Amino acid sequence: MKITSNPEVGRKFTTYPIHVRPRLQFLRSLIIETAIELGTISELEETLKWGEPSYLAAKGSTIRVDYKKRNPDRYAMYFKCTSKLVPTFKKVFGGTFTYEKNRAILFDINDGVPVEELKECIALALTYHQVKHLPKLGK
Repeated sequence: MKITSNPEVGRKFTTYPIHVRPRLQFLRSLIIETAIELGTISELEETLKWGEPSYLAAKGSTIRVDYKKRNPDRYAMYFKCTSKLVPTFKKVFGGTFTYEKNRAILFDINDGVPVEELKECIALALTYHQVKHLPKLGK
């Protein structure tokens, strides 16, 4: 799999506070790892959208990761709010995650990340346009 990375993304990661930077880099690594494991994605684009590290595969929906200073104890993985992604995550995974409306999965700085479940969410986003017609996106 080819990763096309905008150099601005690396610079953006250096601007995050030291306590959250490794957590956002971990989310980045999960996105890349999931894309590789899917075996159907030939290229993953890593860029900035709205000033946030963003990831997009050809038949997927954009995934963004970010930290907001107004919520110093949280960071998030964002999805297109008009998609079926977050509503589906809520149905399939329920209380496994904390959600921000239909746009994000939120993580507390001091909590662990449910890796396997999150990778399923990432996989659905990376293949969204292939599965959006399926009930529960095929889950």
